[in-house]
Amino acid sequence: MTVLIAYATTEGQTRKIARFCADHLIARGLSVELLPLADLEDEDHVDMARFDAAILAGSLHGMRLQPQLVRFAARHAAALNDRPGLFLMVSLAAAGNDPQEHKDLARLSSEFAETSGWAPGKVVHVAGAFRFTQYDFFKSLAMRWIAHSKGEVVDPHADREYTDWAALADLMARWPDAGPKG
Repeated sequence: MTVLIAYATTEGQTRKIARFCADHLIARGLSVELLPLADLEDEDHVDMARFDAAILAGSLHGMRLQPQLVRFAARHAAALNDRPGLFLMVSLAAAGNDPQEHKDLARLSSEFAETSGWAPGKVVHVAGAFRFTQYDFFKSLAMRWIAHSKGEVVDPHADREYTDWAALADLMARWPDAGPKG
């Protein structure tokens, strides 16, 4: 089985998650192609027929996914809908316990599916990270305020991950599930 993992990342956590998933699938004997969407020059040259399953991963920033992820999913929706698909939506909100934020995540993933035309067989909300080493002064200030408003104590000079690597490893041990949509 050959799996496409196409991802969009802003500060690098989604890239790290995509690489982690690839490593686990390869360890299971699957063939994997990692596709960083920011590097993709011509979406038409992606031959979706080569892939038996697909994972798309992107992160929320300001309640929006990266535009290149949305474009890729829309351009290849028909092919993606014909194979097992997994959508990994990375966000800091996934790390929290705020019911309204979890409702917002569900709404945003539904809107993504509607906008793109891709109906992944499975959507998983993955907790992201504070990447203070990647932020400029103003973004660092904003992220510190967000952390403070959630009761988090963070070091503005160090990154802090919330990704549940064990849960992600368990998901990769089971995915794709049996059936055409996985």
